[in-house]
Amino acid sequence: MNNDVTISILNDLIRTCRAAEQGFADASQHVLDSRLKTLFLQRSWEFAMSITELKNLVLSLGGKPANLPTFRSALRRGWLDLKAMFLRNDDLAALYEVERSEFIVLKAYYKAAKQSLPQLIRAVVIRQLHNAKRNHTEIKEIRDYAGTAAVH
Repeated sequence: MNNDVTISILNDLIRTCRAAEQGFADASQHVLDSRLKTLFLQRSWEFAMSITELKNLVLSLGGKPANLPTFRSALRRGWLDLKAMFLRNDDLAALYEVERSEFIVLKAYYKAAKQSLPQLIRAVVIRQLHNAKRNHTEIKEIRDYAGTAAVH
């Protein structure tokens, strides 16, 4: 695989992670539960660390790292902000939205992992994929528990 294709794959991950990083930071502002606020800020920080690692890989290949999330991500964030305004800091709704974001990240990593990447880059992508799986599962479990608690 040539560097341009690898750089493009990495930049797609950077954009996706940037949208998730911003989404978690935004979600932390719309929840009342201090534990969720802390978790969302932690996830935002973790995405920032992943982005830094991916950017360094792009630079090592002689590429220019992506700086902004995709238009679709920005549009989605705008919709989430509007939705949050109407939901008035509903923690369960925030959990549903961040779980959906985590799922989008997971899909992006699965797509990247299917590509023929240089060994070092593949190792980073696979490690970050495992982290994304763990994070998605954790958010989903918290969301499911919160949903069950809200019913009772």
